Amino acid sequence: MTLRFLALVMATALSTACSGSEAASNARTVKVSAAASLIEAFTELAEEYEAAHPGLRIETSFGASSALAQQVNLGAPVDVLATADEVSMKRVTEAGNASGPRIFARNRLALLVGRGNPKAITGLADLARPGVVFLSCAPEVPCGRLGAAALEKAGVKARPASLEENVKGVVSKVTLGEADAGIVYATDVKAAGDRVEDMEIDFAGDPALAAVYQIAVTSQAGDVEAARDWVEFVLSERGRQALARFGFLPS
Repeated sequence: MTLRFLALVMATALSTACSGSEAASNARTVKVSAAASLIEAFTELAEEYEAAHPGLRIETSFGASSALAQQVNLGAPVDVLATADEVSMKRVTEAGNASGPRIFARNRLALLVGRGNPKAITGLADLARPGVVFLSCAPEVPCGRLGAAALEKAGVKARPASLEENVKGVVSKVTLGEADAGIVYATDVKAAGDRVEDMEIDFAGDPALAAVYQIAVTSQAGDVEAARDWVEFVLSERGRQALARFGFLPS
């Protein structure tokens, strides 16, 4: 193999590497901020969307809807916002930082207990029993607001041991045995699998206690076309099927 040939091979390899790096740096990115309860569903949908759209990346971040809405209103570089309630989204639209929100899914409350249910919890009333440690989300978070409404509807006067910043915080502490129960969404129980058990809330089907998920392109979106296309994908039949598989109810 001649030196000239070796030089040619090395030059070609270097050119290819540079081109690959340039392509990666030039990839279009859609930054999506979504409610914590959407972690599993949106992660899968993002992977599928990226596979069908080479050169386009969906960058997801998750948290409490109220916190995400505040971040958008403070100018965070977010292209698409997906909340677990209409209240948080309204704060953003009224501030002029998003428009045309669309409902794409709903969710029901559920009572999550640890594997084996050692405290023999069967419903919300048991949360008021001495020695039962239960958790809920903070009142400004959709799951916390709905959880408090559920306790009031059931006539249960019980105070959670702590108020978590998002629903996944409740799930985590119950699965780790740091609490006996937690008020979460049905989708969170499904995602936790055999690490937990589900004690259904009798009136969870009450529309007033449903989490209504909305999605919208923000006013500061960098790539509006790509952001809108992602929203349409979530709203598509394929998106709805994926959400249903993770336990979400149709919009």
